[in-house]
Amino acid sequence: MRLERCGVNEVPALAAFLSVADLTTSGLDGAGVRLWLESDEHGAVIGSTGYELSGDGRHALIRSVAVGSAQRSRGRGSALARFALERAAAEGATTAWLFSRRSGPFWQSLEFAPADRYELARVLAETHQVRLFRQTGQLDGETAWSRPLEASR
Repeated sequence: MRLERCGVNEVPALAAFLSVADLTTSGLDGAGVRLWLESDEHGAVIGSTGYELSGDGRHALIRSVAVGSAQRSRGRGSALARFALERAAAEGATTAWLFSRRSGPFWQSLEFAPADRYELARVLAETHQVRLFRQTGQLDGETAWSRPLEASR
């Protein structure tokens, strides 16, 4: 798996990829959003991962973890998620959070546990996804997950 940091020029392709995966595309070009892409030999996006940190840097909102349909069931999703978790921990985050209504078993396999969505919204209040979910009323229907992060060695 070879990941490249997502630059401003790649945001439209990433947004299209995430739309197909039915994931949030809000704030992909935000200054504090860290995103990486995996592309095939033709330059098409086949995987993505990323996160956004809280203002104090202690909390990471994992987002945009997606694998193209032809690439699934090969461990790529887990590898992409672990990449984001490791990067967030390396930046000093101690807790990872995310929203997922459909992929609970996947996230549980990565040691995430159900969490209070309002606590997530409190500690990550300034992230693009939380602001969007509050504005649209979507927050009340979301399922939150969290797990502690280990400091990088």
